Amino acid sequence: MFGWFFGFLGVLGAPLQLLALGLLGAGVFVSVHAPELPSVESLRQVQFEEPLRVFSSDGGLIAEFGIERRRPVAYDDIPPLVVNAFLATEDARFFEHGGVDAIGIGRALLSFASTGTKAQGGSTITMQVTRNFLLSSEKTFQRKLAEVLLTLQVERTLTKDQILDLYLNQIFFGHRAYGISAAAALYYDKELDELTPAEAAMLAGIPKAPSSNNPVTNPERALERRDYILSRMLELGQIDREEYEIAVLTPDMARLHRRQPDLDAGYVAEMARQTVVQHYGEEALSQGFRVTTTVDARLQRAAQAAVRRALRDYDRRHGYRGAEAKIDLDGASDADMDAYLETVTRIPDLTPGLVTRASSGEAEIYIGSGRRVELGIKQVSWAQEFRNANWRGPRPRRVTDVLAVGDLVRLQHDGQAMTDQCRTARAVGSSVRLPSVAGALVSIAPQDGAVRALVGGYSFNASKFNRAVDMRRQPGSSFKPFVFAAALHEGWTPASLIKDEAVQLTGRQDWNPRNSDRKEMGPIRMRSALALSRNLAAINLLQSVGLEDAQNYIRAFGFDLDAMPLGLSMALGTGEMSPMKLAEGYAVFANGGFHVTPYFIQRIESGDGRVLFESRAPRSCSDCWYRYGDTSARVQGLEAGPAASQVIDPRIAYQMTSLLREVVETGTGTRAKKLNRKDIVGKTGTTNDVRDSWFAGYQADFVTIAWMGFDDFEKLGRGEEGGRAALGMWADFMGAALEDLPIAQLDPPPGMVQVRVDPTRGTETKAKSGILEMVNEEFSKALLGPEPVRIAGPTRKADTSVRRSAPRVMDDLF
Repeated sequence: MFGWFFGFLGVLGAPLQLLALGLLGAGVFVSVHAPELPSVESLRQVQFEEPLRVFSSDGGLIAEFGIERRRPVAYDDIPPLVVNAFLATEDARFFEHGGVDAIGIGRALLSFASTGTKAQGGSTITMQVTRNFLLSSEKTFQRKLAEVLLTLQVERTLTKDQILDLYLNQIFFGHRAYGISAAAALYYDKELDELTPAEAAMLAGIPKAPSSNNPVTNPERALERRDYILSRMLELGQIDREEYEIAVLTPDMARLHRRQPDLDAGYVAEMARQTVVQHYGEEALSQGFRVTTTVDARLQRAAQAAVRRALRDYDRRHGYRGAEAKIDLDGASDADMDAYLETVTRIPDLTPGLVTRASSGEAEIYIGSGRRVELGIKQVSWAQEFRNANWRGPRPRRVTDVLAVGDLVRLQHDGQAMTDQCRTARAVGSSVRLPSVAGALVSIAPQDGAVRALVGGYSFNASKFNRAVDMRRQPGSSFKPFVFAAALHEGWTPASLIKDEAVQLTGRQDWNPRNSDRKEMGPIRMRSALALSRNLAAINLLQSVGLEDAQNYIRAFGFDLDAMPLGLSMALGTGEMSPMKLAEGYAVFANGGFHVTPYFIQRIESGDGRVLFESRAPRSCSDCWYRYGDTSARVQGLEAGPAASQVIDPRIAYQMTSLLREVVETGTGTRAKKLNRKDIVGKTGTTNDVRDSWFAGYQADFVTIAWMGFDDFEKLGRGEEGGRAALGMWADFMGAALEDLPIAQLDPPPGMVQVRVDPTRGTETKAKSGILEMVNEEFSKALLGPEPVRIAGPTRKADTSVRRSAPRVMDDLF
C-alpha cells in the first residue's frame, strides 16, 4: 500500500527523507489518535479548585478546608502590569503566534546549540494551559505530538484572553497557593491592583520553579529572577527606564501572609464541613463553597473563653495530675527539642514547653526557637498533687515538687511576649497541663433556634469529639422543669403542695431514690420544690400526673423516648441527651411555648456566588412575649421565616419562667445572682456521684446550656454540682452575652389571675402574710391541683424555710 511512498523516498536526499518520514508519522498519529484526544470544549467549563470556607454570621472566617489555596479572579480584573510581567518571562509573542511559536522554538534551539544548556524554553502559555488541563505529565513523543495538536485546537476554540484567564488562575506559586490572586495575597497581602512592578515581576518568576525561585524560601535566587524579568519588561517596552531603576533597587518584602481564622470555632467548622459533604459530596470541598453559619463571633469568643476558664479553674480546685508526657532530654539540642515540640498538639492560649532545668527555687522551660521561660515557686504553688476527686496533697514548697527535667508542660503567659528574659509567665490553669476534665456550652436564639455560640470541648485540636452535639449524658435535675410543666398542664399550680417524702413504689426493691441532703421536707409548694431541686417531690409529682400522660406532653418539647425512660426515674433526668437537645427543650419555655429546631447554617453559596441554600427556620411570636423598653436593643434572630408550632400554653411557659427564676433567687442557682439581672432564669442539674454538672437557663434572647464532666464518667468530686461547676461557666458566658443589654420584661399572658396564697398550706388567703402567685384563671379555685395535699394543724418547722423562699410579685421579677 505504501510502496509508492517508499519509492518516492528513494529519490530524496537523507535530510528530506527524515522530514518526510516525520510528516508521515505525524499524519498517522493524527489519523489514529485524534478521535481519542480530550475535548478542548471542556476548557470552557473549567472549575478551579478552591477551598470550602466557613464564616460566622458577621463575616468572620472560621475555617478553610481544602489542599489548595486559591482565589479565582476574572481576566478583566487582572491589571496589565501583572499580565505583562508574565508575558515577559513566559511568552513575549503570545498575542502574535497561533499557539506554537516557531520563532521561539528556533531561538531556543539556537541557544541550546551555542551554550549546551537549556536557557530558553520553546513552550508557549497556550501549550502550558494544554498540558495542565488536558494532558498527563508523562514525557513521551506521543504526548508531545498530542500537546501540539491540542494546542492548535485550543487557539481555535478560545480567545487569547480566555487562555490567559485559565493560565493565571491555575499556575502554582508554592506554599499551596494557586493562581495569581492567591499568590499576591499570600506573599504581599495585597490585591492585584496594589502590586508594584517589582512585586509583579517577583510573582511572575515563581511558577517556573516554585521552590528555587521562591522569595520566602530562596530570596537570593528569587531576586535574581525578579531583576531578569524586570529587564525583559524594559526591553519589551512594558515599563520605562525610571520604573525599571526604581524596581531593581526596591528590596523585596515578601513573606507568608496566611489568613488565620478570625475566631476559634473548630467544632462549628467541622459540623459545617460534614453537612456540605453529606449534601453535596466530597468534591464540594474543593469547589469554593462558602458556608455562612448562625454563630456570632463575639458570642463564640465569649463561650470559648468561658469553657476554658471553667475547666482550668476546676483543675486548680482539684490538684495537679502530672505532666502530659515525659521526654528523655539527655544530650538533646535545641533542634531536637524543636522537632519534638512540632509534634505536640497546638492548643490556643497554651504554649507547650519542655522542662530543661529544675531546682527547688525555679525551673527553666524551653518553648521553641531558642526561647526559654523561667518559673518560680509562685507560678506552681497552686499545683497540689491530685489524689482523687476529693483529696489533694499538700501545697508544694519547692518547684521540684511539681516539675522535673523532661516534663512536657503548657504555659499560659500574662500577655507579654515570651522571651528569654520573661519571668512573669504563669503555669497554665494557672495550670501546667491541658485540663483532664471536659466541658461544653451551646447557646441558641429562642426565637428561631439559631445557634449563636457552640463549644464542644477545651479545644478541637485536642479532641474532635463534639460534646455539645454528639454527647449523650443524663441531664439530672435540669430535666425536672419538663415534668413540672406537665403537671401545670394537668391542673397543678405553683402553689400546689407536693409530697417531699419517700416514694411508695410497687414491685421494685432495687431503686431507693433520695434527696441530695438525705432529708425529707414533707408537703412543700411546687415553687420551692423546684427551686430546691427536691428529688422525692419530683418523683411523687410525676407519679400523680401519670407517667404516660407526662411523656406524651414532654414529647412536644422535641424529646424522643430515649430521653424519657419508661419509669419514674424520668423525673430525675435519667434519660440521655446532648446539650443541644436540652437547649431545644428549654427554648419552648423561653419563647412563650413554640417549638423551634436548632440550626447553625444560615446560607450556603457555590464558588460562583449562587445561593444553594438559605435558611427559612420557623420562628416564634417573639414580639408578643419578652419586651425591652428600647426595642432597638433587642438581639433579633436571623432571616424571618414561617411561624413555628405552638406546643404548650403560653401561660405554662410564663409560670415555668417564674419557677425557674426562683431557682436563681433562693434555690440551687443563686450563684447566677452575681450577674445582677432579674431576667435570667435556669435550673441546675447533677447526676449520681456528681459525674455530670449542668446548668440550663435562658433570658429573652439566649437559651444557654453548660455541662462539665469527664469523658470516662469519672466523679467530679464534692462541691462540683450544677450550681457551681456548670453554673460558673454559664454565668461567665451570659455575663458577656448580655453586656449592655437592658433588662427584658415579661408580662403575664391573657387568661391568668393573681391570687394570694398561704405559704404553708398553698390555699388562697387574705392574710398579709400570703404570697402572690399568677395562675391559670380556670385553676384559681383549685390551687392544690387534681390530687390535693393538705396540711392540718400548726405550721411545721420545715415550712419556715418555704416561707423565707416566697417569691415577690411576678411583675417584680421581670
